[in-house]
Amino acid sequence: MNKMSEVTIDKVVLNIGVGQAGDRLTKAQKVLELLTSHKPTITQSRKTIRDFNIRKGLTIGAKVTLRREDADDFLKRAFFARGNKIPYYSFDRQGNAYFGIPDYTDFKGMKYDPEIGIFGMDVAIVLKRRGGFRVSRKNVGRRPVPGKIRVTREEAEKFLQQKFKVEIIGERVGKN
Repeated sequence: MNKMSEVTIDKVVLNIGVGQAGDRLTKAQKVLELLTSHKPTITQSRKTIRDFNIRKGLTIGAKVTLRREDADDFLKRAFFARGNKIPYYSFDRQGNAYFGIPDYTDFKGMKYDPEIGIFGMDVAIVLKRRGGFRVSRKNVGRRPVPGKIRVTREEAEKFLQQKFKVEIIGERVGKN
């Protein structure tokens, strides 16, 4: 197999949405910093949603992006917190995986802190080929990414099973 066509982790993004600025947002940032040792970035709403009382530009959450060894280390701990299982519907057609962790105390070595409370988080795993995607980001000769460079859902499942010993649970119905 060509080394440049190997599937690798591009990035892992952790997100905690709290819906408002203030004390809860500060606590969410503290949780992300405890888990990753990285400084979180504040996220803002992109549009107004009246039913949820959210205005455009309102700070509503925090996120951290991890790459390389940091991403690998975090994923090992995250999959351990999930019991090394991930549902089949966590994968999309582009070969990315998404799952949630209901409480930060599920991680090994984390204890409940009454000052912080309970915070769950969303984890997004973005996969790519080792030599891919530069074609869509370069300045000269930019064009869409060809199909042979894209990571398929099956390749993403196989990659996570081999690298992190993750079991994919549930049953696929039809072709997605």
